[in-house]
Amino acid sequence: MRLGILQCGHTPEGMPTHQSDYDQKFVELLGADAFDYTTWAVIDNLFPPGVDAADAWLLTGSRYGSYEQLDWIPPLENFIREIYAADIPMVGICFGHQIMAQALGGRVEKFAGGWSVGRVTYQLNDSPEGGASIMAFHQDQVVELPPDATVVGSTDFCRYAALVYGDKAFSLQPHPEFDGEFIAGLVDVRSDVLPEDIKATAMASIDEPLSNDVIAARIRNFLKRKS
Repeated sequence: MRLGILQCGHTPEGMPTHQSDYDQKFVELLGADAFDYTTWAVIDNLFPPGVDAADAWLLTGSRYGSYEQLDWIPPLENFIREIYAADIPMVGICFGHQIMAQALGGRVEKFAGGWSVGRVTYQLNDSPEGGASIMAFHQDQVVELPPDATVVGSTDFCRYAALVYGDKAFSLQPHPEFDGEFIAGLVDVRSDVLPEDIKATAMASIDEPLSNDVIAARIRNFLKRKS
């Protein structure tokens, strides 16, 4: 099965050299043998020839806001709407979660409550586990739902942390592809923009257990629903 990764960001300069780029993080999360992966770095204006270039699609995180005036964002929104109209499975993570919501009629903004960084336990309404602990790194949030979206995950801080759009699309605000080591690197690289209390809370959580494997299984199952 062909999975197209729409890469919306790159691992920042200054991270440890062994850390892979954002697209490869999902290969590591989902398993090298789970899909036939192809990446299009839309952040660099490299777009697929059409929605049929893959059997399912995944949108990565990014340091940018979906509301920013960047030349690659409007065509990405159009491509998201084309995937959705074609009923091809689609998953979005962090920025991918936000840009999907924006493209499909919701609204995203820089959250007045500030940053969420480090391990967070999310209530997952439709999961037998009931909750999942996942690394977060964001200030932007979805603040108005698209018409077709249903909330399936939340916290007191992030009301719309996980969304489903029928059986067409699934998205998450946190990062199941990140582990504590990666978050520690991001905290170091982005230290100049993070408040001291946020950095301290994040670093205190980096060795705590995560639910990445549970979320990986859910993503794989969702993307393969038509295979």
